[in-house]
Amino acid sequence: MANPGSDVDATSREPTHRLAVLIDGDNAQPRAIDSLLADIPRFGVATVKRIYGDFTSPGNARWKETLHKHAIKPVQQFAYTSGKNATDITLVIDAMDLLYARRFDGFCLVSSDSDFTGLALRIREEGLLVLGVGERKTPEAFRNACHRFLLTDAELSPAAPSSKDASTEISTPPAMPRQEPPPASNGKTPPKHALPKASIQQALAQSRDDSGWSHLGKFGSCLKQLQPGFDSRHYGFSKLSNLVKGKPDLFLTREAPSGVNGEKQLYLRAR
Repeated sequence: MANPGSDVDATSREPTHRLAVLIDGDNAQPRAIDSLLADIPRFGVATVKRIYGDFTSPGNARWKETLHKHAIKPVQQFAYTSGKNATDITLVIDAMDLLYARRFDGFCLVSSDSDFTGLALRIREEGLLVLGVGERKTPEAFRNACHRFLLTDAELSPAAPSSKDASTEISTPPAMPRQEPPPASNGKTPPKHALPKASIQQALAQSRDDSGWSHLGKFGSCLKQLQPGFDSRHYGFSKLSNLVKGKPDLFLTREAPSGVNGEKQLYLRAR
C-alpha cells in the first residue's frame, strides 16, 4: 500500500484503495456526510459505508434522508441504559471483524470521540490507512492516531439551522462541507487559521537533502505525519504548492527538472 501521505497534490489519480467508512451516529452530524463522501475519492473507494446508533430514538430520525441518499447501511444499537457507550462498542467490534477479513486497505472513522483512539492505533499496526473525520473539538490524541484527520467544520462560516432542522438540531454546531471554497481573484481562498510554523520548520528539517532543499512531496509527507489534520485549504490555498509559493516570508522556492521525465519539480527551504 502506498504511503498515506505520499500524494500531496495528486488527488485526481484513479482511486485504488478500498475503504471502510464507519460513522458514529451518536456523535457525527448528517450535514457533514455529503461533503465527506465527496472527499473520500481523494483517498480511495468507499466499499463499505455503515453508521451506528439507536435509530429508534427521535433524535436520530434526522439521519433517514442522508442514509437513503448515500446508501449507508444503518447498524441498530439500542441504548440499553443512559450514559453508556453501546454504540461505540458496536462500531469497534464491527471494525475489528472487517479488519480481520483482510478486504480493505484503510478505514475512515467519522467521530469526534477520543474513545476511538485505540481503534485507530490498532488499525495502523496492521499497516492500513486510517482517516479520521470530526469537529475542531476532537481531542489531539485521536487526531494524531490517524494518518490524516479531516475537519468537518473547516471550510464555511457557521450558518443558522433551517426551520426544518430547528426541532432536532438547535444545539448542534453546524458541520461544514469539505468542498473547497471558490477562489478569490488572486487564486487564494480566504485564510482560516494560523499556520503551524513550528511543525513546518520541523518538516523542512526532516525532508531536506544534502543541499538543504526539500522536495515538495517529501516535505508534505513529513508535515502530515506531524500534523495529521493539515490541509492547505484551511489556510487559504487550494493546494500545498500554492501555499508554499504564496508565503515568500516563510519559504524560498526553486524548480528543477525531474530526472525521470524532465517535468519540473518544486523544491523549498526555510527563508
